[in-house]
Amino acid sequence: MLHAREKLNRSVERIADLMGIPSHFTLYKYLDSGRMPAMLIPAFENACGANFVTQYLAHSANRMLVEIPTGRRTSHKELNEVSAYTHQVMGMLIDFYEGRCEQEEVEGALTTLIEDLAHQRGNVAKHQQPELLLGGDQ
Repeated sequence: MLHAREKLNRSVERIADLMGIPSHFTLYKYLDSGRMPAMLIPAFENACGANFVTQYLAHSANRMLVEIPTGRRTSHKELNEVSAYTHQVMGMLIDFYEGRCEQEEVEGALTTLIEDLAHQRGNVAKHQQPELLLGGDQ
C-alpha cells in the first residue's frame, strides 16, 4: 500500500473502492490480520499498481515469475541492459565463491537474471506470431 500512496497518490479508501470492497475498514482488517481472500489479491495489486503479494507468494514457494512475453522485437538498449546485468551477476558469483559477497544477494541477482533471460527466450519463441498489446505499451 505504501507503493500506492507514494507512486499513485491513492488512499486506503480509494484502494478499497477500486477493489470493490464496500468499506475501507474491511481492507484495514485484511491488512491488520494478514488474511486477505485470495480472490481479492489481483484486485488489490491492480489498485496498488504493484504485484508484491504475487511475487512474495511465488518466491516463498521457491517458484520463479516470468512476465509473459509478447513476441515483440526487443530494443538494443534492453539487450545491452541484460548483457551488462549478466556480467554484473557473474562478478557477484565470483565474489561469492571468494567470500566477498553474501548468499542472499547473489541468489536474488541470479533469480532476476534467470527471469530476464526466460523472458527473452519467450520473446524469441513467440517472434513469428506476436500478440497484441491490449494492456498497454511494453
